Amino acid sequence: MRHTIDWIHPDFLNPEKLDEETRRVFDICHGCRRCFNLCDTFPRLFDLIDASATGELESVKSADFAPAVEACTLCDLCFTSKCPYVPPHEYNLDFPHLMLRHRALEFSEGKVSTLRQMMAKTDVTGTVGKAVAPLANWATKEGNALTRPILEKALGLHRKAALPKFQSTTLVRQTRDPLPLNEKAPAFGRKAVIYATCYGNYNDQNIGLATRKILAHNGVETQVIYPGCCGMPVLEQGNIAAVAEAARRVSTEFRSWIDQGYEVIALVPSCALMLKSEWPLILPDDENVQMLSHATRDIAEYLVGLSKDPGLAEGIQPLKEGVTVHIACHARAQNIGQKAAELLRLIPDLDLQVIERCSGHGGAWGVMVENFEVALKVGKPVAQQALKAKNRIVLSECPLAGTHIRQGMEKLDEKAAVDIAHPIEIFAKAYGM
Repeated sequence: MRHTIDWIHPDFLNPEKLDEETRRVFDICHGCRRCFNLCDTFPRLFDLIDASATGELESVKSADFAPAVEACTLCDLCFTSKCPYVPPHEYNLDFPHLMLRHRALEFSEGKVSTLRQMMAKTDVTGTVGKAVAPLANWATKEGNALTRPILEKALGLHRKAALPKFQSTTLVRQTRDPLPLNEKAPAFGRKAVIYATCYGNYNDQNIGLATRKILAHNGVETQVIYPGCCGMPVLEQGNIAAVAEAARRVSTEFRSWIDQGYEVIALVPSCALMLKSEWPLILPDDENVQMLSHATRDIAEYLVGLSKDPGLAEGIQPLKEGVTVHIACHARAQNIGQKAAELLRLIPDLDLQVIERCSGHGGAWGVMVENFEVALKVGKPVAQQALKAKNRIVLSECPLAGTHIRQGMEKLDEKAAVDIAHPIEIFAKAYGM
């Protein structure tokens, strides 16, 4: 079970109360160490305590906690897959939400720069990037020796980190016209509203376009909407109030669709996790937020469910090549199982290799100067497994993780040549789309 985030309570941002809780949790973590290889937070924490005068937390200054706190990407995996002390255990540990309190305190103290805050406003950057897409993509291109050092100095973006590309139009604009439905499909008559997400709307429309085609072939009527960003980037900065505002606005628009019998599909697992889990914990009394949480499915989760009841439309054909699929951390944190792998196994005779380990990217965290090399280090086992599988096609439910895995593979082997895609794109290919 997970407790609501009591972010309005005065004690939430009380430095003394926060330090007291941090020391309680860190002491338990130091004695357990089950998360030692999950991310860089825990090695930093354990090394800090082990190297102290007594080898115990009592001799560590609170000011020295910062590197461990900064390494947390709020992926939730320690809570969902590793920690034996989460509620209802009497220790009552929720490590990611403890780190969120630290971020919230830093944000309230003005320690997040205006430029960093602007970078997290994806609707602003997406709108601007769309308007100047060719120029923006040239300036952010890997290897651009003219602009990348400038971006590194001005924005803190590591000059070697792959950055999302912008499109000159949006997914919502491209999907205004309805697609013809397969009336012979078992699922004919069902309706789904697709949450474009900021990435799907501004950066990579192929995920949404493939989803629509697959669902139309399966008789599912779809509408694509984008009321705004889910707030994950600003949550990472500790701006919980902005997340709450986004949750109220977006859930209100989705409510009208849910009332009409539409199911909700999120194209990116991070956004699905926000709608399903984080928003209800931030606004537990908001009826629209709670209703949206229950109605939302990850795209792979939705299609796997469709395959079981009432069944998928015919037409799935074998592929000539094998594929490697990475199960994204925010998909794992939803506790839905390996839905991307389940979906791909519906393709006849597919040679499939599955990797379930953190890519190291961590959203915006992994592209920053201070984190990029650490992100590659954390993701090295994934890159090694992908290279060992020897499949040209490497998939990830998280588009940012996919690009990061490619960079990790290229660092280990300069000759590595891979195509990065979303599992839904390969499933569409199996349908001949």
